[in-house]
Amino acid sequence: MPKIIEPLSPTKVLNTKPTGKTFKLSDGGGLYLEITPKGAKLWRMKYRKADGKENRLSFGKYPDVSLKDARDQRDAARKLIAAGKDPAEQREETKQKTIEAMGNTFEKVAREWHNTRLSSWSESTARETINRLEKDIFPEIGHLPIAKITHKHVIDALRKVENRGAAEVAHRLKATCARVFSYANQIGIDNKNPAADLKEVLKPVKSTHFPAISPDELPVFLATLKENHARLYFPTRIAIHLMMLIFVRSSELRTTPWSEINLETGEWIIPWQRMKMGKRVTNPDQTNHHVCLSRQGIELLRELHKFTGGSKYLFPNQRNHEKPMSGDAIRMALNRMGYEGKMTTHGFRALAMTTLKEKLGYRHEIVDRQLAHAHEDKVASAYDRAKFIEERKKMMQHWADYLDQLGNGKVITGQFRKSVA
Repeated sequence: MPKIIEPLSPTKVLNTKPTGKTFKLSDGGGLYLEITPKGAKLWRMKYRKADGKENRLSFGKYPDVSLKDARDQRDAARKLIAAGKDPAEQREETKQKTIEAMGNTFEKVAREWHNTRLSSWSESTARETINRLEKDIFPEIGHLPIAKITHKHVIDALRKVENRGAAEVAHRLKATCARVFSYANQIGIDNKNPAADLKEVLKPVKSTHFPAISPDELPVFLATLKENHARLYFPTRIAIHLMMLIFVRSSELRTTPWSEINLETGEWIIPWQRMKMGKRVTNPDQTNHHVCLSRQGIELLRELHKFTGGSKYLFPNQRNHEKPMSGDAIRMALNRMGYEGKMTTHGFRALAMTTLKEKLGYRHEIVDRQLAHAHEDKVASAYDRAKFIEERKKMMQHWADYLDQLGNGKVITGQFRKSVA
């Protein structure tokens, strides 16, 4: 006849005193309270494994673990045993999963995701993506296990970006974070992807045009630039002049390597991989862009080559010549000239388009091809850029001469309004 064990009571557990040696108080179902000579009361459970060998579990110390809590743990263990599972092995597996989950921080997973995308991204996209995460997201949630990150964690991080006036950056970061959470789920790190739900949290980004001066303001701008020559860092000054002359995108200018330019022939061809439309993951525009340098543009590049020709880039970073000029360099120079909120690096493109059409009379399609705008038909895009190449060369020289005359204070005659067929 099996021995009948009287269950423990909370009072008995509380009042039992230590003796000179370790002893046990049984509660039934394998659960017992072990009392040490020093008075420690430890919850244990004895059970037999599937192979018949005896094993035991530890449930914690009384009173941190109450009698009820210990019984709950015993009952859970007995259910596992009844299902043919070893509770000790299950506990170790759970422990390892917890350790693994704690190690899968947002930063760790984000860097892994970033690494998987490198083959499909341009160098500038990869650099910009990780820089944004390092600046705004990793300091806030990078150390947290990705499975433990809540909506509030993500919202607080994005609001800091939004509150400093970078609403568009906040929206981009939200999308990036959502992709990181999604990647984690795909590789077996379960999470709720809190960034994917944030549809109404951030303020909507208003569509605005980049500030740009008007064609009539060009003479004053050129005079101001000339007055500030001595104050501007030499390569930055050249960069501003080149932006006016060739009006490529600032990112394309800043990251140009000297290897793309032939100073002898005056040719500058930007590979399609560096162009905005060429960086698209889906259906990129694989058309190289002919910059069409004017005499003035070639002279500026030759002058610049004396200063930065030993570097990889036309405009190397002042601190690290292995990297290109900062994206803020030209903008900050324009601000120092007094054009903050009035003119941006992208504004040179808008200025050139307006002036070339309104003042110099060039057709929209010629200017548009020089700006390398997107074209729905990629074959037509390549054809058009080739078709208009000679007209674009004439237009770019005309534009450079026009800027020279404005800068010299000469009256612009009607010949500049002659339409080019």
